[in-house]
Amino acid sequence: MGGLLRYLFGPGKIEEHVNPHLVAAWSGPGQLPSLEPPAGPTGRHDIRNLARLLEQPVRAGRNPPQKFVWHASVRNHITDRILSDSQWAHIAAEMVAAVGIAPHGDPDAVRWVAVRHADDHIHIVATLVRQDGETVWAWNERLKAQTAARDLEQRYGLHQVGPVDHTSHRRPTAAEQNKSHRQGRPEIPRDRLRREVRAAAAAAIDENDFVDRLRSAGVLVRLRHSTINPDEVTGYAVGLPDHHTSTGETVWYGGGRLAPDLTLPQLRRRWDSGPGMSPHGDARHAGQPGTRHRANAFRRATTAANDGARHLAGMQPSDWDGIASLAEAAGDVLASTARAFEGRRGGPLTDASETFDRATREPHRRRPGRLHPASGQLRSMSRLISTVGRLTSDDDTAAALQLVLRMSMIADNVATLREAQDRIHQARAARIVAERLRRIATASRSQVPLPADRAYTAAVRPSEERAARRTS
Repeated sequence: MGGLLRYLFGPGKIEEHVNPHLVAAWSGPGQLPSLEPPAGPTGRHDIRNLARLLEQPVRAGRNPPQKFVWHASVRNHITDRILSDSQWAHIAAEMVAAVGIAPHGDPDAVRWVAVRHADDHIHIVATLVRQDGETVWAWNERLKAQTAARDLEQRYGLHQVGPVDHTSHRRPTAAEQNKSHRQGRPEIPRDRLRREVRAAAAAAIDENDFVDRLRSAGVLVRLRHSTINPDEVTGYAVGLPDHHTSTGETVWYGGGRLAPDLTLPQLRRRWDSGPGMSPHGDARHAGQPGTRHRANAFRRATTAANDGARHLAGMQPSDWDGIASLAEAAGDVLASTARAFEGRRGGPLTDASETFDRATREPHRRRPGRLHPASGQLRSMSRLISTVGRLTSDDDTAAALQLVLRMSMIADNVATLREAQDRIHQARAARIVAERLRRIATASRSQVPLPADRAYTAAVRPSEERAARRTS
């Protein structure tokens, strides 16, 4: 407890802590002045008395836990107004009550304080032993705290984050980031593997093709077999040849550890989602990908994307399966297009593709039961684009940029539909991608002239009109 309080009342790692002080405590606002750590002549706060008071129930408790400190930070969005100390005090009290460690009106609850050393956030610190000596186990405190935060956002008119829906991919941990930095890696292995797996999945026609593409990209693949039927493959894991544990073993990542939609069952559903390319069709035997062939491939994909955008523009928010299947197929097209533009190292288009994936995912890993007929054609175009290689001329680049504009149209329509479904995370992701794609295409116009794009305005208008009617 002493080390944590010393940091919270200290200057911070880069002198970012300004005027650290208490805004709330277990004993109520009347006792705050007596609990406030005094500052010495050098400005350093003496936290010893506060730490002692917080730890008293732990020392007197019956069989206290070895790790008895509970710590949470509550931060506002950058666009939120600055809250007062009394408002932050109310937020802190609601948080500790919501997670169950200090319910309202319980005089024997744990001891806790809320420290503020910046305009936009507070830190809540508590000990996990009640004042009656019993230990508190904060089960599922993250979900409970997030639920309380969603309620507080509405009550205070703050930025709406949206409910937890398990559609975000797993971010690299601090340990992964530090290890990559020490090793001088340009990219964290988890992020690189997710990009390689997504590109292979978008281009593959079946499971074997998927594994072959990964291995051709220099990725290690390990298949998991059923314990009941050894011939049945139930999952997979990927790794990098130069990424090892301290004992020299390969660090493996299962598909679900990379993103919710990259598990083997989800990928199998994707490959079986429509007519697509046959092993003897365009995807495997496209011939030598010359400039003319490459430009034609992107023109065909643009036509398919335009059809997909038109279908989305005419959909109702209640058509969950149709929206999800079309958006997911469009995500494959965008992933293949990004690889053709930027290669394996990625760039702004690859980043946009990864962001759009969030817009395509269904909450709680729900799978579409009925796939839209146009999704199969979009997937076949994704596989076709993957065969043509990197862009080499103004002609094929211009054709590819037309496809990027069409993809921004799809992203706009997906955003409007997600907003109507109250899917905040997906709507924001799609809206961000639409703007990025238009910016990418516009920035390239000065280098590669594009033909007039009249279909964009016509196809995107229905969804925009629907949004306008809903707003009014």
